[in-house]
Amino acid sequence: MQKIRAIITGATGMVGEGVLHECLLHPDVESILVINRKPCGVIHPKLKEVIHADFFDLSSIEMGLTGYNACYFCAGVSSVGMKEPEYTRLTYTLTLNFAQTLCRLNPGMVFCYVSGSGTDSSEKGRMMWARVKGKTENDLMKLPFKAVYAFRPAFMLPTKGLKNVLPSYKYFTWLYPALRQLFPSYFGTLGEVGQAMVHVVKSGYDKQVLELNDIRMLAGK
Repeated sequence: MQKIRAIITGATGMVGEGVLHECLLHPDVESILVINRKPCGVIHPKLKEVIHADFFDLSSIEMGLTGYNACYFCAGVSSVGMKEPEYTRLTYTLTLNFAQTLCRLNPGMVFCYVSGSGTDSSEKGRMMWARVKGKTENDLMKLPFKAVYAFRPAFMLPTKGLKNVLPSYKYFTWLYPALRQLFPSYFGTLGEVGQAMVHVVKSGYDKQVLELNDIRMLAGK
């Protein structure tokens, strides 16, 4: 297939930084545009960065969003301490606005959304965050992209050397080999997520919702 030209959001967070790292290493990724609210601090010949504060209004940067065939949407917020209306605005509304703009500009694009293990596709469960993520997944899949995939990783071992690692992860890293052996469906690596995102754009997959075992298969692990 043609080379991948990807847009990445969330590159100043742990997941987005990890996905960006894998894309920079992969020979099939030709160019990358990261859209951030603050600089990600990465310089690379493949990489272009746009600093944009308002993801609800992309009109001022639309001219630079054409010509891409993949989006890795890794931006997100924690639901801790949030009421449902605000979490919905920052998770569902923001993501759909971004995706709708890209779909209009690049209808042949493959859109990959980082969701989470336990997301509720029925939109009716007890967990607020899971309902909102489920609605986000469902409505993204209604958009006329070439394809939409929802990635549902659980624990992701951070890629060594990256800087945006959540502090709590350091308490699990040393236990990771044993935990992966005991619970392979819940413990993966951030590298696997990034590699799977590249491969699903290249080759597709027979499921739109990708749990950890699917992610590992796509990553070739």
